[in-house]
Amino acid sequence: MGPQGQSGANGPSGGPPGPSRPPRRRGWLLPALAAGAVVLVGGGAGGYLVYGQLAGDPGPAVPAQRQTGPAASDAGADPAPGPDACAMLPPEEADRLVPGATVVKGSQERETAVMFTCNLVNQRISYGEFWRNREIDIKINQHLGDGAKTGRTMAQTSYEFEYGSAKYRETAKPTPRKGEKEYVSPVKDVPGVGDGAYAQYTWRRSGEMLWYSYGQAFARVHDMTIEVKYQAGQQRKDAEVLSSKTTQSITEENAIREVTGLVEHVAKGVADWKARHPNVVAQPYPTTTSAPEATPTPSPTQLRIFPAACESITPDATELVPRPVTRARGVEVGNDTQTECRWLNLDVPGVAGKTRVRSVLITVHGFTNRAGVADKTAAGSFYATRRGQSNGTEHSTIGGIVFGAVRDIKGLGEAAYGSYVQTRQGDVHAGSASVMVRQGSLVVVVDYAGAERPKGKPADAPEVEMLPEKEAREGALKMARAFLAALAEKPIGS
Repeated sequence: MGPQGQSGANGPSGGPPGPSRPPRRRGWLLPALAAGAVVLVGGGAGGYLVYGQLAGDPGPAVPAQRQTGPAASDAGADPAPGPDACAMLPPEEADRLVPGATVVKGSQERETAVMFTCNLVNQRISYGEFWRNREIDIKINQHLGDGAKTGRTMAQTSYEFEYGSAKYRETAKPTPRKGEKEYVSPVKDVPGVGDGAYAQYTWRRSGEMLWYSYGQAFARVHDMTIEVKYQAGQQRKDAEVLSSKTTQSITEENAIREVTGLVEHVAKGVADWKARHPNVVAQPYPTTTSAPEATPTPSPTQLRIFPAACESITPDATELVPRPVTRARGVEVGNDTQTECRWLNLDVPGVAGKTRVRSVLITVHGFTNRAGVADKTAAGSFYATRRGQSNGTEHSTIGGIVFGAVRDIKGLGEAAYGSYVQTRQGDVHAGSASVMVRQGSLVVVVDYAGAERPKGKPADAPEVEMLPEKEAREGALKMARAFLAALAEKPIGS
């Protein structure tokens, strides 16, 4: 399942005016937007993360007096461990809706109810030229009695309150703040689920950064109420950081369909738990978190033979890096087979009184699918991701790294761009230009870097002079053109 089309297509709905004052509503906290940047210079990669945060609410406004006798939950049987909300979703369904999810299961004991929760989230799913985000949030409340009112009565009151609030929201037209838009769908009753169930869709945009939509479903099973939320969206990998441009979020039809299916699973799970534990007050359990295991990144291995395409352009590299020491390495990272060729001289001769450093590094990323067939889509996704990261850091400074302009390059491969960076971090003090080219299932990255300093001075001395931008860009572009021409005749791995 995925977002289909721009969410803005869902316009405000009309309807009769609602009550003069809205009923008290237990709200979902709005998704919070944040971003961070991590950048590795010299052939590395960068990234940013945009995420939504959901949090619980304080519960219905009912008297805090807690009944411990039979009225507490229509029962007086011995306590039992509470229902596992996460286990109520079929594994294949959970993986379809939130692939690679981090799962957090928890519970909380309150004066009026015992709450059991499950959250499945993955805010950074790579899908072609898009980053996707997915989240499922489940809440199950077992309501406790209050005086003569049983837990079942309290659950029914809570459900009816939520239903009335949802009906109000479908027709209410609050005055939006500047830059805010919201659409709330009509309530859709879901027959045959528990003792009552319904679903509703919300689309919201706020300012330049927030653009999201989600479906919610509510249900009641005896003395337990259920709330399920599913949020999904996607944004192009080359989109600007901290911007909603190119954002798409889940449509009304898809959201209602998915939360309807989710609430059916959870309601069935709650009914099964009630059948096994009649007249029981559920007991909280500790919060647990599980996440996909991180796969260690393999280390590159030295290649015994310098690749033919690299060998053929050594004369071009030598013009930029006189008397170079060459090296070739290879590594496989998932579906990305990387081959790296380097020409390096840490003390270029012939420069009186100075130590000059020059380096050319070419990295070829070759993408294949599970069947081992060349994968142009994966190459396009990788290129778009890196381009988006470059756009996000353009004309900025992070620590000792100064990022220059990002420029498209015409007539090179299927797509290409160049950038320039000055680095003063640790032992690395250098100016570096990069050219990235996408060609079929390959992405080629060419880096030309250098610096010079007075003889005897350390590599991080204040007197270090960076490789000038014009010289760096021209050198990187020259090597990129030479290498692509060589690659056409002598493919890597042949």
